[in-house]
Amino acid sequence: MRHFTLALLSTAITGLMASAPALAESSERYCPSFLAVDGAPEPSHRGEFVFSPYTHHWSKSDEHKPVVLVALDEQLPGNRFCGVALFSNSFGQPSTYVYAGQQFNNLLGMPNLFVKVTAGILYGYVGKYENKVPLNHNGFSPAVIPSLGYRLNEHDSLQVKLLGTAGLMFSYGRQF
Repeated sequence: MRHFTLALLSTAITGLMASAPALAESSERYCPSFLAVDGAPEPSHRGEFVFSPYTHHWSKSDEHKPVVLVALDEQLPGNRFCGVALFSNSFGQPSTYVYAGQQFNNLLGMPNLFVKVTAGILYGYVGKYENKVPLNHNGFSPAVIPSLGYRLNEHDSLQVKLLGTAGLMFSYGRQF
């Protein structure tokens, strides 16, 4: 199962990375238009690729496996975005998170500090791990994930995502 999960994750990473240039060059929007703020300026970047190599769990378990995530977001007017994340969850199961979100820049008057909040549908906690996320039904559950980020430069950022009572996810974002 572990080799299958790694192969699936490797394929997903390759697919998302291959999709990023097409998203950057396309003038077509993939996110639903109702998510954009009418009259807001166009974003300075088309999208963001996010990679997370490490998640810290609040409590240790012998069942925990390394969590690796890749995500691709499309930026929308009004500091909004939508995206999809593919990851291996804490129990080694291939998982997906489809979401929409809002970014709040200049946190506490600091131009490089920002907060993101996403809300969406999570899939992947199945079998004996169904009860590891709230409101799970056949592997599907709602999720809200806040994160704190620091912009290193025009394109790169570091982010920490709060995963409720489970832990913290550390990630790198690259806008394009």
